Amino acid sequence: MLLDKGTNFIRCLLENIRKHTLSKLISIFLVKIRTAFTDVLPIILVVTFFQLVVLKQPFPNLENVLIGGLLVVVGLMLFVEGLEIGLFPIGEMMADALARKGSLFWLLTFAFALGFSTTIAEPALIAIAGEAANISASSLLIKNSPDTITSFALGLRITVAFAVGLAIVLGVIRILKGWPVYILIIGGYMVVIVLTYFAPSAIIGLAFDSGGVTTSTITVPLVTALGVGLSKIIKGRNPLIDGFGLIALASLIPIIFVLIYGMVMYS
Repeated sequence: MLLDKGTNFIRCLLENIRKHTLSKLISIFLVKIRTAFTDVLPIILVVTFFQLVVLKQPFPNLENVLIGGLLVVVGLMLFVEGLEIGLFPIGEMMADALARKGSLFWLLTFAFALGFSTTIAEPALIAIAGEAANISASSLLIKNSPDTITSFALGLRITVAFAVGLAIVLGVIRILKGWPVYILIIGGYMVVIVLTYFAPSAIIGLAFDSGGVTTSTITVPLVTALGVGLSKIIKGRNPLIDGFGLIALASLIPIIFVLIYGMVMYS
């Protein structure tokens, strides 16, 4: 009798815990979904307005559009949650561990490898490099052959990835030294202005676009976490002032390198 009562009590306790846990998880899920939907809502309104009011046409394959929109909302929620749970903490943790290790070499090596590896495989960069190579070949700026086109696209990707790696290294040194970020930004854009004057006109737009595609969905959170984490553990550094700015450098330095790349390849 006593054993049965104890068993029933434990069963009821576990059932209550399960119900409360499930209820809490559902509540959290709904809040996250609502936040993701709120972020996507402006895009939905713009597309709907132009499709129905300006073009005055119904949505083609409405069922697919609705399913795709739902997947976008859920995917955005999962992506943001993944950043908060995984990428941001691991970036700060590695910055903390490398800084405490006391090895400048490994810290800078990690910074370069992080920038290079996340950029070289960036789908947007692969797409823009391939398109630039094909257009350059059709415009007779480079030899119109498959090998030359492939080589140009790969060279552009490596150039941009190397520039991003170098930018992250420069950003880490800036945090360590306490340099104001605006000095590097102003100085960098002065170099861009000078190079733009000498660079072929065909490479200028590509160079500026290459700077934009480097800020990918993986690079940004990892690099930001690295900068913030590093500035947190270095005495005298303010994470808000010193921790940010790496992404700006990662967008600026590739412009310089691609302008030089164009001067060499189009000459």
